[in-house]
Amino acid sequence: MKKFLSLTAGLLSVMAVQAADTLFIKAPQVPILIERNDNVLFYMRMDAKETKTLDEVTVTFGKDVPLSQIKSVKLYYGGTDASQDRGKKRFAPVEYISSNTPGKTLAANPSYSVRKSEVQPKNDRTIVLKGEQKLFPGYNFFWVSLEMQPSASLQTKVTADITSVKADGKENPTKLVSDKNIERRMGIGVRHAGDDGSAAFRIPGLVTTNKGTLLGVYDVRYNSSVDLQEHIDIGLSRSTDGGKTWEKMRLPLAFGEYDGLPAAQNGVGDPSILVDTKTNTVWIVAAWTHGMGNQRAWWSSHPGMDLNHTAQLVMAKSTDDGKTWSAPINVTEQVKLPEWYFLLQGPGRGITTSDGTLVFPIQFIDKTRIPNAGIMYSKDRGETWKIHNYARTNTTEAQVAEVEPGVLMLNMRDNRGGSRAVYTTTDFGQTWKEHESSRTALIEPVCMASLISVKAKDNVLGKDLLIFSNPNSTSARKDMTIKISMDGGKTWSADHQLLLDEDYNWGYSCLTMIDKETIGILYESSVAHMTFQSIKLKDIVK
Repeated sequence: MKKFLSLTAGLLSVMAVQAADTLFIKAPQVPILIERNDNVLFYMRMDAKETKTLDEVTVTFGKDVPLSQIKSVKLYYGGTDASQDRGKKRFAPVEYISSNTPGKTLAANPSYSVRKSEVQPKNDRTIVLKGEQKLFPGYNFFWVSLEMQPSASLQTKVTADITSVKADGKENPTKLVSDKNIERRMGIGVRHAGDDGSAAFRIPGLVTTNKGTLLGVYDVRYNSSVDLQEHIDIGLSRSTDGGKTWEKMRLPLAFGEYDGLPAAQNGVGDPSILVDTKTNTVWIVAAWTHGMGNQRAWWSSHPGMDLNHTAQLVMAKSTDDGKTWSAPINVTEQVKLPEWYFLLQGPGRGITTSDGTLVFPIQFIDKTRIPNAGIMYSKDRGETWKIHNYARTNTTEAQVAEVEPGVLMLNMRDNRGGSRAVYTTTDFGQTWKEHESSRTALIEPVCMASLISVKAKDNVLGKDLLIFSNPNSTSARKDMTIKISMDGGKTWSADHQLLLDEDYNWGYSCLTMIDKETIGILYESSVAHMTFQSIKLKDIVK
């Protein structure tokens, strides 16, 4: 009888474990912003059918994580989900830390989640976060937050696991629904919604000057995130320490209330930036829109040449490493055809070729209202500019790279969708040839992308590289990824790719080399409007 009772008790115990409600865990691959008070490390969801209370969550950090760089780890309770939404099996009913609400981008919104505990790791890699949270009869959301020390390195990587969960006084079953070995990387929110009184920042460009200074440019969209025509200036952030800190924002191009019209009818945007490597003069080119009644410039710019009818192509230059900028230089008359509706740059960056030619990517809407991508170039250090022929019709935002001496590659956003168009020219755009990778090798959701060429002598791998970034998806702007090709862009091996941000975002990015070992990327991430990350080449090409 005693034996029977013992077996029965054991069976009931097993049944009780099996009947417990599983806690599902997701570790998102998104940047950890050093300046943020909260970053999502783990999401958790439980459908509480029988479980009454979540007692505690144990987090264990990887053996290589520098604990001294972690300021605190927090456990939050996010409440429940609407019953009609439970079938979506999402991991949060709201965005706990906003990336788009001015002034609310650095910490968890206290009205969306309740902080249950906070621990400051010292020497122990395993920490226990007390919950003691009564569970709603249905879906319950929790999340673990990570806050870094302000002195944390941009090269720090964080690995962690939830190694134990206790509920109702006993161990609770868990299930991880994301990759097990997620490695989280640091980032800096160079520009957050609300900074300097601006609602949004968009359209990044990034270069490294001859002196090693990083210059990041972007749209300062004061009223909302919408495109020109609006109150938009060209902003610039400058870093002299590899992107760890950034100086106060400058405005290289801003027209304000010009010729009697309000500032929102004099917006200038979609910047592209270029370093003349022979002189260290820095150039910015952008589109200035005047008198379009705050309607979208894509449709409101018309044939003609003067500023009252068509968008103007304007430039500014700096001869002191990006500290101060010239008055606007209008080059519309040099490069636009009167019958074109709209001429503007390919946002991002331009290049200096091996023979010293300055080259910017461009796009224009022709007389049939079809957009086309190409390049403009200067042989006289920016005094005069020329445009020849487009590379491919029905394309828009492009980036240019010199893949061999005298051979330029144009990588284009293609309105046909699904993949990038790639063409080459040996005569600065007078003639073009389709590249073998065009419309096959690089997928896209119809979005801007970045492409840079890095010669063997200029990188630690000692090989000619093409480095590319974009949302690695055909369906949505998500999965921001850096890819490296070592055969001139013919192939892009899955072994030479690094996912930076899996979440949804606006998707624009720009790449530069910080030094021979390190890639810098400024992009529109899911956690900040202008996010900077620093990635070692050898983290992508092992």
